[in-house]
Amino acid sequence: MSATEKQVSHYGYHDQKDSLVKRLHRIEGQVRGIEKMVVDDRYCIDILTQIGAVTTALESLGFQILDGHVKHCVAGALASGDEADAQAKSDELLEAVKRFSKVR
Repeated sequence: MSATEKQVSHYGYHDQKDSLVKRLHRIEGQVRGIEKMVVDDRYCIDILTQIGAVTTALESLGFQILDGHVKHCVAGALASGDEADAQAKSDELLEAVKRFSKVR
């Protein structure tokens, strides 16, 4: 755990945690539905359609968390005047964006 992580009382998604958890539960239900479709030998395209919906839902959730990271964690590091922390948060942000862009 970095020094910044020890000092932070919460992260950018904190205020939306309840709604994020609810969304994750809905996505979990969608995945279970896909499992049932496979068990029930449903049509391939129907299963792929549902997989696409789950992928879109997870990406949307990821972007919401990324938005919180930028507005809270990165902005806080930049405003703090701590150049090392600002650089670390900027690097984290760029890596996260790279991970999301590889998904597409």
